[in-house]
Amino acid sequence: MNSNETDAVVQAPDRVRLDVKEARLLATRAIQSIGYNVEDAGIIAEHVLDAALCGYEYSGLAKILNIEDNPRFRSPRSPVSAMRETSVSVLYDGGNNVGMLAMYRATQAAIAKAAQHGFAIVGMTNTWNSGRSAHYVEMIARAGLVAIHTVSSSHAVAPPGGAKATLGTNPIAFGFPRDPDPLIIDMGTSAFMGTDLNYRKRIGAQLPEGVAIDAAGRPTRDPGMALLGAILPFGGHKGFALSLAIEALGVLGGSGSDVEKKYGYLIIAIKPDLLVPLEEYKRDLHGVIERIKATPLLEGCAEIRIPSERMYRERERNLEEGIVIDARIHEALKSLAQRGSLR
Repeated sequence: MNSNETDAVVQAPDRVRLDVKEARLLATRAIQSIGYNVEDAGIIAEHVLDAALCGYEYSGLAKILNIEDNPRFRSPRSPVSAMRETSVSVLYDGGNNVGMLAMYRATQAAIAKAAQHGFAIVGMTNTWNSGRSAHYVEMIARAGLVAIHTVSSSHAVAPPGGAKATLGTNPIAFGFPRDPDPLIIDMGTSAFMGTDLNYRKRIGAQLPEGVAIDAAGRPTRDPGMALLGAILPFGGHKGFALSLAIEALGVLGGSGSDVEKKYGYLIIAIKPDLLVPLEEYKRDLHGVIERIKATPLLEGCAEIRIPSERMYRERERNLEEGIVIDARIHEALKSLAQRGSLR
């Protein structure tokens, strides 16, 4: 987005700019208002704020509203607990806690075990709404570890030729330690992300062509109709195959123990030193990226952009300038925060 486009967004009457301190305070108060204590609200607030800073508005502060809307929010919660554990592995029961809390704990465990033993595999089930997978793999990569994270999630995607959602959007993310910032790759296996679909329904925006079908299997751009139907996999049968692989990894992450038998999260953390000294790994990865970025450009292309480069640029800029959110989302969050203050 160039500066003129940015100014247009900021000046639009349906947009609100918040500095980082304001955004953090609003997010924290809104989360506390729906029943989370100060520590847990802080963890969730930092997650959604970082998503906003990185330029993912649909996965930013608006995601707080999705928590209370989720049917599982109304079910009892219990502390995250280990179901099975070894020195290099642990399978957790998330206690029906929101995933942004449960997966933060799982990430901490993966870092600790891999740092001590060189490798860790952590599964999590009985949790939901985990937010951006990039958030967790970046934490792991900044600890000097290679990270792989997969999510088997609620059914929102139809297989090729199918007219009903039977798969999750099933993202997969990778984190690789690198200076000055890790290489982060985070992608869904669906043609459109479920969080963005919910966001567009909330603000009354349409979907792109060719990413969803309605309950009768007809193409639709209406997010409400898509929620009754299904999102399509990206890349046809190839995206479907990758989604199915992530569904299988979700079973390894305990989805069979989830109350809906849908949610299974897996984190793999690897100490590069098992194979290559960390500094050598960083040096050689830097060489790979530099070689790719030096590719001769096609006419009209300004640069070869590596995954996560835009994220870091957006974060750096927005830390200085603040974030911009939809005015309706802002009002809804203010109402939540005020509701908490009246208790």
